[in-house]
Amino acid sequence: MLFRILALPATVAASVISPRSSGTTCENPAVRKEWRTLSTDERNSYISAVKCLATKPSMLGLNTTLYDDFPYVHNALNDDIHFVASFLPWHRYFVHIYEQTLKDCGYTGVAAYWDWTLDSDDTSKSSIWDPITGVGGNGSPEKTVQIGWSTYKCVVDGPFKDLVPAYVTNTYQPHCLRRTFNNGTEQIGNMLSEAYTPDAVAKINALTDYVNFHNKLEGGPHGAIHSAVAGDMMPATSPNGKFSEDPETRTNAYGGIKTQSRPGQPAPAEATLDDILPMAKLAKDIPVRDVMSTQTDLLCYTY
Repeated sequence: MLFRILALPATVAASVISPRSSGTTCENPAVRKEWRTLSTDERNSYISAVKCLATKPSMLGLNTTLYDDFPYVHNALNDDIHFVASFLPWHRYFVHIYEQTLKDCGYTGVAAYWDWTLDSDDTSKSSIWDPITGVGGNGSPEKTVQIGWSTYKCVVDGPFKDLVPAYVTNTYQPHCLRRTFNNGTEQIGNMLSEAYTPDAVAKINALTDYVNFHNKLEGGPHGAIHSAVAGDMMPATSPNGKFSEDPETRTNAYGGIKTQSRPGQPAPAEATLDDILPMAKLAKDIPVRDVMSTQTDLLCYTY
């Protein structure tokens, strides 16, 4: 479950990031780490890099920061990357791009992830929300921001309390970092954790059909975390699910609809590994097949 600090979150190149070759098997893959296993130096390096992104100009030509490019692109492509076949490979590539951009901003570690299952007894009490060793806690009713007709609570502690995200969806509206923990009834408690307990995740991982797997994953654990944290969320990407015990099957399994159904439009085409992952100028568009394995020269990581 790779996670980014905001809504979504050295000199950063202003040009589009180009991927390395994806045709060869990588040597010495990076081992991604759960946030709580990072050393103090690794955490501090990560935090500094995120803050660095917020000082760099947009690579998309926006009048906002490089940091804001990521939630902006994610939202702009929303209908093309959710509840479709490319949900998993697109987000895998997206997190890779984010990781490389952090490194360009001085980060010396690997991509960090949050293992939701470790906190499913009561996610609201997770150490991930610690202001010193974590990312800060829930929004405070003592500091709020009005956006449209709604009032949101601002994060007032932790390393990212002073960040000012630029967008609400793709509307320019600078605001405080928002979090509104809830259990689906505006009550803070287990925070929808029944969707991402070890047993719930194991049942999804045991599925052998790719379409069923990615739909259950997105509509279950992934969606629950978005809803539970709320505000600007702090979205997690796809879990490190096994999906089938056969490595060859797991690596190449793919299928489902290419795009979401749209009123008045023909039925969505069937997805293939040759479909192109759109990145909206954040990085080079590449075929799905290039990110089906993490053990290539392009991605080169494991868990």
